[in-house]
Amino acid sequence: MASPTSINPAHAHFESVLQAQLCQDVLSSFQGLCRALGLEPGGGLPQYHKIKAQLNYWSAKSLWAKLDKRASQPVYQQGRACTSTKCLVVGAGPCGLRAAVELAMLGARVVLVEKRTKFSRHNVLHLWPFTIHDLRALGAKKFYGRFCTGSLDHISIRQLQLLLLKVALLLGVEIHWGVTFTGLQPPPRKGSGWRAQLQPSPPAQLANYEFDVLISAAGGKFVPEGFTVREMRGKLAIGITANFVNGRTVEETQVPEISGVARIYNQSFFQSLLKATGIDLENIVYYKDDTHYFVMTAKKQCLLRLGVLRQDWPETDRLLGSANVAPEALQRFARAAADFATHGKLGKLEFAQDAHGRPDVSAFDFTSMMRAESSARVQEKHGARLLLGLVGDCLVEPFWPLGTGVARGFLAAFDAAWMVKRWAEGAGPLEVLAERESLYQLLSQTSPENMHRNVAQYGLDPASRYPNLNLRAVTPSQVRDLYDVEAKEPVRRMSDKTDSGKPATGSVATQEELLHWCQEQTAGYPGVHVTDLSSSWVDGLALCALVHRLRPGLLEPSELQGVGALEATSWALKMAEHELGITPVLSAQAMVAGNDPLGLIAYLSHFHSAFKSTPHNPGPVSQGSPGTASAVLFLGKLQRTLQRTRAQGNGEDAGGKKPRVEVEAETPSTEEPPVPEPDVPVTPPSQYQEASAEDLCALCGEHLYILERLCANGRFFHRSCFRCHICEATLWPSGYGQHPGDGHFYCLQHLPQPGHKEDSSNRGPESQDLPTHSENNMPSRPSIPGAPQEETSPVPSQPTRRLIRLSSPERQRLSSLHLTPDPEMEPPPKPPRSCSVLARQALEGSFVGWRMPVQSPQVLVAVEKEEEESPCSSDEEAEEDVPLDSDTEQVLWNLAKNSGTMNSYPTWRRTLLRRAKEEEMKRFCKAQAIQRRQNEIEAALRELEAKGTELELALRSRSSSPEQQKALWLEQLLQLVQKKNSLVAEEAELMITVQELNLEEKQWQLDQELRTYMNREETLKTAADRQAEDQVLRKLVDVVNQRDALIRFQEERRLSELASGPGPQG
Repeated sequence: MASPTSINPAHAHFESVLQAQLCQDVLSSFQGLCRALGLEPGGGLPQYHKIKAQLNYWSAKSLWAKLDKRASQPVYQQGRACTSTKCLVVGAGPCGLRAAVELAMLGARVVLVEKRTKFSRHNVLHLWPFTIHDLRALGAKKFYGRFCTGSLDHISIRQLQLLLLKVALLLGVEIHWGVTFTGLQPPPRKGSGWRAQLQPSPPAQLANYEFDVLISAAGGKFVPEGFTVREMRGKLAIGITANFVNGRTVEETQVPEISGVARIYNQSFFQSLLKATGIDLENIVYYKDDTHYFVMTAKKQCLLRLGVLRQDWPETDRLLGSANVAPEALQRFARAAADFATHGKLGKLEFAQDAHGRPDVSAFDFTSMMRAESSARVQEKHGARLLLGLVGDCLVEPFWPLGTGVARGFLAAFDAAWMVKRWAEGAGPLEVLAERESLYQLLSQTSPENMHRNVAQYGLDPASRYPNLNLRAVTPSQVRDLYDVEAKEPVRRMSDKTDSGKPATGSVATQEELLHWCQEQTAGYPGVHVTDLSSSWVDGLALCALVHRLRPGLLEPSELQGVGALEATSWALKMAEHELGITPVLSAQAMVAGNDPLGLIAYLSHFHSAFKSTPHNPGPVSQGSPGTASAVLFLGKLQRTLQRTRAQGNGEDAGGKKPRVEVEAETPSTEEPPVPEPDVPVTPPSQYQEASAEDLCALCGEHLYILERLCANGRFFHRSCFRCHICEATLWPSGYGQHPGDGHFYCLQHLPQPGHKEDSSNRGPESQDLPTHSENNMPSRPSIPGAPQEETSPVPSQPTRRLIRLSSPERQRLSSLHLTPDPEMEPPPKPPRSCSVLARQALEGSFVGWRMPVQSPQVLVAVEKEEEESPCSSDEEAEEDVPLDSDTEQVLWNLAKNSGTMNSYPTWRRTLLRRAKEEEMKRFCKAQAIQRRQNEIEAALRELEAKGTELELALRSRSSSPEQQKALWLEQLLQLVQKKNSLVAEEAELMITVQELNLEEKQWQLDQELRTYMNREETLKTAADRQAEDQVLRKLVDVVNQRDALIRFQEERRLSELASGPGPQG
């Protein structure tokens, strides 16, 4: 029988459209199709119906069925919702094309202009579940058979553009290539409409096209006139993307993808990378699509050291300009990082070619991200109204590590199309704008977890996508400035204002209010008479009384008799830091001398902001009192615990003893009044007594202003000076250590280990060559999450303590512990009573080991059916089986071989791997959001420090300024101090979350390592194996105890906040 293509030439053109992989091939094939059918391209929905009527063979019918199902949704009104609306879409990126498709389905006439003439971006986009379902509903598998067939859900930008371009052409969108939109041409007279200014000279038909809706999707560098853009700036962040040729060999298909590894919680991987290659990264991601796509965040000092950046420039544009980036060094850098991350299993890495025929590797800056203040505007002139909307990067530039770009871009495209529908229905301009801005407020908060679960119901109507939707969150009166009549203003780019974080709680205290509060708190203590904020505090009694008022039980007032002023002040400063979380702003000597009243006021204001809501009564204050100090307090205790553990370990190592294993986690306790730490004497340490003046930085020796002061280990520093001695990264609470030998501070990744010399890769900024692929000299490295290895840990020295002996069931349950509360997780399993129960538990535990909730075999059956019926399976093309590397295969086989159920669930392996990757992706995104916020806080603190320095200089100068002006300056300085305290508290909250991620990663790695020992036959284990197994088990107990300490701290703080919520506000 003859094929359909041999009977009808149009069938051959249609198949060419489906299979075309280049933009020009798509256009030429579609033009050939239209000629064969006697149609003119760009005819709107009528064109689609004509094509469908003439192409009715089986291959085309499956596509028509999908498009018709989408178009049959009531919201489109059978393609008649916007028949009188003329739209211009600027930009053929994924978001612009997706918006054009929606507008075409509404029945509008859609013209799209794009300045490029081909699609060449290989970079890969992460897809949310709803985007996968949405693209499948548009026939994605018909156009691109490999769509979402791997272990991670993603697609290259080029493939996504090709897919949407084909759909847009079939739906009658008129597309013009090589045309640049430069601005709007207002109607010259009444009765005429809005036109576009285009370059180069467009065809007459396009030049005379009058439209009433403009959708801009031209990227972050172009925003139409009238829109205000805000810049969100953090500290310098340099990203590197690299695309390597994917030969689709068997070896390449077996290399697992990397959903994301972040240094913030997996420092061992990046430490190994640094030692092996000299490359210092913050994170790395690997997706396998048309190319092998890698994206990573690199540190500037590393790029300078390796010669990738020729010179250090303060201006980012100059730093990353083409003249300052060495292409060969950048290629070596990217190749070495990719080779290390994939264990060298991709073979010889060859770069794909970019649009200019050069290797597709680039360095880019994502320090700042632009966000439009509004998503839509209306302009009116001579009675002609124009609705303008933004989608894609010109609305919100995405933060790439979060993988939110295309998902939120599609949501914005849907919201913009909904706005056009409301516009076509005759809704008033202010009403349309208010609804659109109400939706825009939701965009930055969206995630797969807080949207409707049933992605199959998603449509143009916002109520189908957003739960708890309020389209009246913004009122028409609030958007009057978005409705321009006659006026036309240029784009306003707001200055480098950084989000200053959580607003300061309550109002800022004035000097009089602060004094009154201190008098209330210290009233009734013998010998304490607070009359001012300077001389009343020099004897130390007032500060001791304030600390005692907030923490009774640390020291009785009677014990202060005969204690000197310096000793009492030093004790109070230390107790305030260790038990209240109030870090010092000035030294004990300065308080006793009374020569820094501004520093004292700033210090006391921290007490007020943290404990002002505390009712004035003689009872003890809960350690979890609301305020800014609780997280800071916990991290301070954790930092001191780590320092003591290192000091004890170093001392015991020197004496030939094994460091202790038990965890001494210090957590706030509300059960009984806290007592001083055992190693904290009442007599102040010498570092407080002998410290130099706090107005000098202990590292650089330069002057320290109040808002610049950071106290660590009893000394004061600039925040900009308090950095890792190796990588110059900012040191976070509980994330640094001081080396006892050289006295320098290091991040935990670069903290030198006792008895080990620094690695050559940790040298200074001297040049260092990257190893080439052929050298093949990389040592064994820790496994990336998702690819556990069965490597035996180094044999530890013979311990002097009694070994811990647990039975196999006890070890099994310990390795599967999940301490983080999860409402969807079942209770811990009961101890097994038979071998069959133990075997079944082993299979269930294998899922837990991959960070999955415990699931019974009945659940596995449901998972099996769900996987078979999920949207990821296709009736058009069978999905590829996801290969596992040998190490992962062996681990999974060992876990399930005794259960006898592996053959009953043929898709469990793929389900297991996909879900594990999804969990890794969530953790990675969470870590990157934390890191971005930390960088924004750091930038905000720099701004506060600059403002505070100006105010402090004005206050300290002996000028003849009126007292009223000085009081105003002092109030402004206190406002800055409170803002700083709020940011520092938020920073501490973030670091607690980082600790959770870090401990979770450690537990998972130890869990996998312990399983490799548990799966071996007892008779085959050597003494060294048993010793190593016990060592891993003790480490696992250590981590479990630390996670338990974090959970107890969070629960106690939550209960304390609930108990004190309705209390009076001070």
